[in-house]
Amino acid sequence: MKKGLSNKGFALPELLLAVAILAFALSGLLLLFINCAFLNEANRNLSIASSHTQFVMEDIREAASTGFSSLKANINAGNWDWNSTAINTHGLTALTNEAIDAQASGTEPLDVIVTVTWKDRSGKDRSIAIETLIGP
Repeated sequence: MKKGLSNKGFALPELLLAVAILAFALSGLLLLFINCAFLNEANRNLSIASSHTQFVMEDIREAASTGFSSLKANINAGNWDWNSTAINTHGLTALTNEAIDAQASGTEPLDVIVTVTWKDRSGKDRSIAIETLIGP
C-alpha cells in the first residue's frame, strides 16, 4: 500500500492569518515609535525653552548686581523681551516662533517672571515660565 502525501506545510489560510497578526503587531510598534519621536521633540523643545528662561533670568540677575534702582523699569520697558531674531543674536537657537517676555513687579524684593512661548509641530502654543525674587 502506498502512503498518502503528508501534511507538513502551511495551508494558505494559516499563512494569511499569521501575516495578518504580524502586520497588526508591526503597525502597533510603528505607531509607538512615531509617538515616541513626537514626545522626544516636545521634551527637547521644553528643555531648550527652560535653558532660555534660565539664560534671561541670569542676565537679569547680573544686571541687578550692577544697578538695582532702575531694574524694574528696564524689565517692564522690554529690555529682556526678545523675539526669535534677538534670541539668535544672543547666541541661542530659537524655537519656532519663540518669544521671551520678562515682567517685574514689587519693590524689594523684585518679583521677576520670565515666560518663553513657542509653537510646536502641530501649531499649538506652548510656554514655560520661571519666577524668582531679586533683592538689592
